[in-house]
Amino acid sequence: MDHEPKDLKTGTTTVAVVYDKGVVLAADQRASMGHIAYDEESEKIYKINEIMGVTNAGNVGDSQMVIRFLKAQSKLYELERNEKMTAKAATNFLSNILNGNRYYPYIAQFLIASYNGKPELFDLTPFGGYIERDKYAASGSGTEQALNTLDLGYRNGITEKDAVALAVSAVASGKRRDLYSGGKSITVFVVDDKGVNRVPQDKVEKVNKEVAPSHY
Repeated sequence: MDHEPKDLKTGTTTVAVVYDKGVVLAADQRASMGHIAYDEESEKIYKINEIMGVTNAGNVGDSQMVIRFLKAQSKLYELERNEKMTAKAATNFLSNILNGNRYYPYIAQFLIASYNGKPELFDLTPFGGYIERDKYAASGSGTEQALNTLDLGYRNGITEKDAVALAVSAVASGKRRDLYSGGKSITVFVVDDKGVNRVPQDKVEKVNKEVAPSHY
């Protein structure tokens, strides 16, 4: 009999798409515990400050702890430097923290986006390795399915409208084929010169039905 304690995990499909004036972040909404779909309205995108947003995949407790830590550090950064922490600064900071705990790692992966005169996107692993992305990124158990959609749909000079549609379609691909991705809907944020703003859910549902009719 398996007596291993189960913890909440966001099996997850999260994606980020860079367009000419910002970054679109999108994620599914399922959190699982073992083989159980434990929560179908889980939040996986977080506003860190007025210019930066983060997605998470992995263990819920680890992810939330790192997010709280990053929010606190962002406030200190602003007080000390009189400027907002950017995705690059946040990635360097978290990279050191995660790498320092590599023998007892936080089981979480993050996509970190900001707009500071131009869009920035970083893909950060549980061991502190990171890659700057100039087109798109995906994380979580639905990564393979999402990347297939992103590879086929991305083009240089993509607009915000098309970036939202592509991000929604990529997450829908993960929800369809990945056992641990799912949830009631899809969460979408836009990070641009107007800040970090959530796309209204009715708009997301409309886009979802337009771009991914095969998922229904």
